[in-house]
Amino acid sequence: MNKIALVSEISGSVWKINCNIGDFIEEGQEVLIIESMKMEIPVTSNVSGTVISILVDEGEMVNEDQKLIELDKKD
Repeated sequence: MNKIALVSEISGSVWKINCNIGDFIEEGQEVLIIESMKMEIPVTSNVSGTVISILVDEGEMVNEDQKLIELDKKD
């Protein structure tokens, strides 16, 4: 398994999660949205792979560089 973590680039609240465990995510696909200072900031995947864990819940406050989602990277 080649585990990759997607992290938050900004502090804020998880507004919407756009994936589920087991989903295949393409590089560049939006996986969730963080709301910060009344702006919606999309978090996109920088790799293709399968979602193996979602480490946050909708409405949860997150910090910059916090792990959000783990993917099994496609080779």
